[in-house]
Amino acid sequence: MASYKLSINGTIQAVEADPKMPLLWLLRDLLNMTGTKYGCGMSQCGACTVHLNGNAIRSCSMPVSAIGNQKITTIEGISSDNMHAVQQAWIAEQVPQCGYCQSGQIMSAVSLLKRNPNPTDHDIDLAMQGNICRCGTYPRIRKAIHKAAAMMKQPAKSF
Repeated sequence: MASYKLSINGTIQAVEADPKMPLLWLLRDLLNMTGTKYGCGMSQCGACTVHLNGNAIRSCSMPVSAIGNQKITTIEGISSDNMHAVQQAWIAEQVPQCGYCQSGQIMSAVSLLKRNPNPTDHDIDLAMQGNICRCGTYPRIRKAIHKAAAMMKQPAKSF
């Protein structure tokens, strides 16, 4: 066991874990942050996607010892009230069917829109190709990403 101080969703978390423990299990089992899902355990399905310094990574294959001082953002950290544009677009387009893969899908979409605020269908398909949806909601995912991109360009409303 080793001691780690990790920056997760803007908060420093002190944990003791086996250095080889995947970040996914640290989040779920040690910190009870269950929004990030286990899918395949081999970085193939995308269900476990989180951000490391703003970039989408697969937490099931990232050992905690490799994190260092990097900033981790989970699905719980992208918005405290589910009002991130991607989350709003997901709801508006009724993207989820079973919902299991959706936290990983959303995390990949948020990362895409940070890098490319005006993605084409091709850009979306490339960015999302590592996220598998067994229900086949890909057309709704693409539509929601376009909607979120448009929403992010609108000025904030003031009352």
